Amino acid sequence: MRNFNSPKFGHSMGDDSDDDEFDSGTEPEFLMEPYVLEEFPIMEEIEGDEVEEDEGSDYNPNEEIVIGTSSSDEDDSDDSDSDKDDEAGNAGGTEGEDSSTKNSVPKRVIDDYDEEMEEDEVIKAIITEIKKPRSKPPDIKTEDFVTDLCFHPDQDILAVGTTTGDVIVYKFTNDECTIMNTHETHTKSVRDVEFNPDGDVLISTARDRSIMVTDVETGKLKRFWDDAHDEPVYTMSMITEHTFATGDDDGVLKLWDLRQKEPIFKLKEVEDFISCIITNEQKKYLLMTSGDGYLTTINIPQRKMYVQSEPYEEELTCMGVFRKDSKLVVGSSKGNFYTFNWGQFGYHCDAFIGPKAGVNKMVPITERIAVTGGEDGILRAMHLVPGRVLGVVGQHSLAVETIDINSTGELIASSSHDNDIRFWNIKYFEEFDDIKYNSKPDKKAMTHNLPSSKQTNAADFFSGLAGDQSGTEGD
Repeated sequence: MRNFNSPKFGHSMGDDSDDDEFDSGTEPEFLMEPYVLEEFPIMEEIEGDEVEEDEGSDYNPNEEIVIGTSSSDEDDSDDSDSDKDDEAGNAGGTEGEDSSTKNSVPKRVIDDYDEEMEEDEVIKAIITEIKKPRSKPPDIKTEDFVTDLCFHPDQDILAVGTTTGDVIVYKFTNDECTIMNTHETHTKSVRDVEFNPDGDVLISTARDRSIMVTDVETGKLKRFWDDAHDEPVYTMSMITEHTFATGDDDGVLKLWDLRQKEPIFKLKEVEDFISCIITNEQKKYLLMTSGDGYLTTINIPQRKMYVQSEPYEEELTCMGVFRKDSKLVVGSSKGNFYTFNWGQFGYHCDAFIGPKAGVNKMVPITERIAVTGGEDGILRAMHLVPGRVLGVVGQHSLAVETIDINSTGELIASSSHDNDIRFWNIKYFEEFDDIKYNSKPDKKAMTHNLPSSKQTNAADFFSGLAGDQSGTEGD
């Protein structure tokens, strides 16, 4: 996956002075699913009083809540389909409309609420964006476990690595996803797959300790390293057009050049697996996190270690660069986030507690916001400088294995252990760039699901609004 900073998004989410006053939010204790975006629209005849009644009857704070998922926008349950048909039929019969048009524009509960009633600008923006239609490719269901995925830098192409050692290349539109090619390159599970910046070759690493370079158009093998590492390769990152770095399960880092047979250099500065490797536009420092809790920085021109952080009592799993390369944020297996000033990688300058579940992946989408995926299967939008949970972008039934963002910054693809790949439209973050956050944000902001999510905790979302409305009518 790439450390992506889309040029379409602004570089600021507000004044720095406002950001510094944030209080770290707390993660919602549960998610509910009485309302599902796009999949289960609630029809117009349902009134606000009925919503309150449903909340009162369905919600039990002492009851264990099970997070539900759905495989695609088209795959609805039989019961829900029949309920929607009945409601649409009743509405159409009342108005005397023809059956061909009665289902054309279903109305949702959220459409009846006015975002201007909210004081928090973030909440207003979320409600506004949820009301807008979203377009994205359908889900992809694979026969084998998906271990990694990567978007093409210019085209609507997605490369997917599997546990069987194959790399499957998909071409996608909003209507369908089709297989372009299948590269049977590895004998064991693929660990990482990346396009080069030009998008003409595909580089893959695997548990069989090999590195394969494949031509995207023809599918032919252009170069390979059979025993690239002594231990299985865990992660990989593109550095320039011709160079890339790999890290293995034993803590060995290697830098490669596609034009050379041997690695440029090799370093071993940690004793556990290397979980993530990134750099910035200057390409001077190469940063890597590891399972033994170290952030290690390599000086690329000098080919030696620049600095290594103090050890953390948890696995450091992912990284992202923010604020015009001035901040580095590192996520951990315990759900903690550590912020480092760029160039000062010995110890963090700020830290905050994120979700209770461990964080596996992080994809920067603006200069201050990232989408993270964790062990609980939830993709969260997080304002990381300073720390604040914004809401749920999407979710899987099992742990999130990998995330990537496309070249335009409008789509995120994620995969989980349930053999599916899901797409999330995140174009609405363009509208969030000019928002100035409140110094003491409402805790409800952490429970609101963002427009791309299929699950919405309606009880939390509307309880305050319904209470305010009923009080006004009583007065």
